[in-house]
Amino acid sequence: MNTWQSVPSLDKRDPTPLYCQLKEVILSQIDSGAWSPGMQLPSERELCERFGISRITVRQALAELEMEGRLVRDQGRGTFVAPPRIAQHLTRLTGFTQDMQERGKTAGSVVLQLTVTRATAAVAHRLRLDARHRQVILLQRLRTANGEPMAVETAHLSATLCRDILCEDLTNQSLYHLLSQKYGVIPTRAEQQLEAVACPLEAAKVLGVRVGSPVLHLYRTTYSQHGCPFETVESYYRGDKYVFYAELSLAAEPSG
Repeated sequence: MNTWQSVPSLDKRDPTPLYCQLKEVILSQIDSGAWSPGMQLPSERELCERFGISRITVRQALAELEMEGRLVRDQGRGTFVAPPRIAQHLTRLTGFTQDMQERGKTAGSVVLQLTVTRATAAVAHRLRLDARHRQVILLQRLRTANGEPMAVETAHLSATLCRDILCEDLTNQSLYHLLSQKYGVIPTRAEQQLEAVACPLEAAKVLGVRVGSPVLHLYRTTYSQHGCPFETVESYYRGDKYVFYAELSLAAEPSG
């Protein structure tokens, strides 16, 4: 990789830790386009020699950038610039299939579970179910983009509104499109909360990542055009492949 002319040196007089400085150098190269997605980084030895730092320092910088989804390590081959993460707007109600189509990717689904079960108290509360009608449809799917695992979703659907989907083939099919076009249940609004967590064991197995890897943990309750909640879903999105963003505006005069 003959790009050293444009790479700044580290300042060992700066109180900022050297691994943090190295991270910023690598990020600047990626963000400027000098190091493009898929490009292989210099080896650990080359980085040590170029910057006059220890291998421990280099490894700490690379490990953190890998955890943040900016680099990908391939055992035996080296470290590469990660492809850009898929961005989903937090203020738009869209399904996974629509998100992927808008980005020119092929959305896919692998159905892991599709059955009728009894709702837990939390699910019953979100779907406004009374004690006599606690049956829900459990739909768990692995969501993929261009064949690559992106998220695992566990949805509970109102059996009253959505029972007929038990007869549907939901492999590689948009649930929201199916409900809208065939069953008259139109997703209209949703309440959603999101947090960054360490990936639990079962989700890690499905997503093909290490246990404890950073993932985005999402809860969503979706409402139909009649204001009825028909779905509550818990999802784990790969932190190295996905990012959520929102555009914010000031609602009132600033207070300080």
